Amino acid sequence: MAEPELVDVVVVGLGVGGDEVAGKLAEAGLSVVGIERDLVGGECPYWGCVPSKMMIRAANALAEARRVDGLAGTAQVRPDWAPVAKRIREEATDTWDDRVAVDRFVGRGGTFVRGSGRLDGPGRVRVGDRVFQARYGVVLGTGTRPSIPPLPGLADTPYWTNHQAIEVEELPASLLSLGGGAIGLELAQVFARFGVQVTVLERSERVLAVEEPESSEVAAAALRADGVTIETGVGAERVSHDGQHFTVHAAGGAEFTAERLLVVTGRRAHLAELGLDTVGMDPDQRYLPVDDRMRAGDGIWAVGDLTGEGAFTHIAMYQAAIVVADLLDHARRATAGPDPSGTASVVGGAVGAASGVPAAGGPASAGSGSAGSGTAASGAVGSGVAGSGAVGAGVGGPQGVARADYLALPRVTFTDPEIGAVGLTERQARERGLNVQVGFAELASSTRGWIHRGDGFIKLVADADRGVLVGATSAGPAGGEVLAGLVVAVHAAVPISQLRHMIYAYPTFHRAIETALHDLR
Repeated sequence: MAEPELVDVVVVGLGVGGDEVAGKLAEAGLSVVGIERDLVGGECPYWGCVPSKMMIRAANALAEARRVDGLAGTAQVRPDWAPVAKRIREEATDTWDDRVAVDRFVGRGGTFVRGSGRLDGPGRVRVGDRVFQARYGVVLGTGTRPSIPPLPGLADTPYWTNHQAIEVEELPASLLSLGGGAIGLELAQVFARFGVQVTVLERSERVLAVEEPESSEVAAAALRADGVTIETGVGAERVSHDGQHFTVHAAGGAEFTAERLLVVTGRRAHLAELGLDTVGMDPDQRYLPVDDRMRAGDGIWAVGDLTGEGAFTHIAMYQAAIVVADLLDHARRATAGPDPSGTASVVGGAVGAASGVPAAGGPASAGSGSAGSGTAASGAVGSGVAGSGAVGAGVGGPQGVARADYLALPRVTFTDPEIGAVGLTERQARERGLNVQVGFAELASSTRGWIHRGDGFIKLVADADRGVLVGATSAGPAGGEVLAGLVVAVHAAVPISQLRHMIYAYPTFHRAIETALHDLR
């Protein structure tokens, strides 16, 4: 048996959240081992948010050019996927090479190990032939992987997940998307705008089933206008592949055929691979439950998708800031006793004696997750988010460590129009027994929406007893950006009376919020 190597912290899984935790702890002076079997940075910079938004940006440019007719003359558009694939390959992913990201982590003082790590007892992690014993804690950030339905015939076919869809260099003539959630709709619209015949198959009665019904209607109408066929209430029963085309065989004898099949039916954590049973935890859970300081058990923290709080980069970064603050506070207490001030610094001086290494001091280190070579994969994701977020999450609250609060969780579906949402939907609010008021305004009721000829709406969900918003949706050409003010309103529980007496700039899309506020009933 390998002799354990004693370190301060072991981070298993260096996705967006794990990478941020490991880097910040290393900067603070702890000896940190980061373990990753795939690419440092995880899904977001390589197969998720960053490259997909490059695709969406290109597709939206095509759509905007086609809108010249009727607005400003005429335009001829000839789509070309080659520059999109080139930009994803060269600017976003370094051709799916994480060398820059690894070097950045090592440069921050961490020790990198390539492989699959798993718990091997309290504070102990095994990866290959090496075993690490953590003095202060283990952080799990292994994320999720695509959840593939057990359809007969599917496993033996060359179906796509989001990975193949992002990496594609030559587009197919036709595509079936099995799944009508956010990822499925975003990719479907992109490919349709580049000339692919796309059909979306959704088991539920509407696409974007987790959002407001009005959001589903706007998204479906927008995709149909781009030539996408949307089939809801489709229960797929089996899949066949003849070497050139896929066929999805559905209930009732319906069949759908295309050159490629994209499976985007959700994601799931793979807890059975983590050795949770060696520390008395259940490996058969769907997700790993954590408390409001991201603690999954004694000496174990978890961050990101595997916590089940939402598969969003901003959630992972938010959680990472809490983990960094809590772990540094834990390490300081283990070496120096209670902090009389009650506030542990996240980046400077919090763990001076923790491992005999001077802490990275001063506010300057808070933004040190720099972009490296300039590619998104090499650090642009982390540097723009956690540099400012880590400090904010590390102060205030009991023992100086902020507690996780998902009341105002924002989310955006980057279709055109964008659909942003925060907090509770109307249905969720009613199911919780709230005295619900709803306000609604078509985007066209605002002068900017009318000028833009843009589809969309503002929907507000209020708790009438408290007089505050508990949820909101902003759909429109800039739905994700308009959402920002609504997130503040929900997060800070701003009284509706105050929101009604705000001054809303004219003419803007967000001015429709004022109309929706006066529609609350």
